[in-house]
Amino acid sequence: MRPRALDITLPDWLPPAVPWDRPHTTADDRMRLANHLADANVRHGTGGPFGAAVFDLTTHRPVAVGVNLVERAANAILHAEIVALIFAHATLGRYSLHAEDLPPHALTTSCEPCAMCLGALLWSGVRVLECGASREDAIRLGFDEGPVFPASYAYLEARGIRIVHGILRADAAAVLEAYRQRGGVIYNG
Repeated sequence: MRPRALDITLPDWLPPAVPWDRPHTTADDRMRLANHLADANVRHGTGGPFGAAVFDLTTHRPVAVGVNLVERAANAILHAEIVALIFAHATLGRYSLHAEDLPPHALTTSCEPCAMCLGALLWSGVRVLECGASREDAIRLGFDEGPVFPASYAYLEARGIRIVHGILRADAAAVLEAYRQRGGVIYNG
């Protein structure tokens, strides 16, 4: 029998760990949340060292969050960015976060997105991408980030998406290193 539904469930620790009603007015503040989620995912042993959040840029409050669920769900596409976007679309009941009646949204992620996540970002409708650790930081651990080039980011910027790299990079890279030190699985290498 083939499955008719897919259940994507966040770890139990996650929803209470998010200050849903608190505005995150700066990129550093938003990145602190993404890094906290990545770190907690490693500490709780619930997935890889990546965290992401979608923010309403008018209220500056989180709309949805995600952590890497690849191993936990045995699903290669459940990267933190994808999970955050899935839950943002479900929360708002919209397939695009760029609808005229919606405020602009940012995707804040603890590490520069892989090729798959960059593609999802484009179609999601977010207007801002905020990144912590670099692609090189993830590659040093052994993660394969796929075909991401300077032209990939230029394409997104030409489509109206503002991109900020290196926000609290050292903090984000420290989470990656903690994952390595714990013997975390490199699941796409």
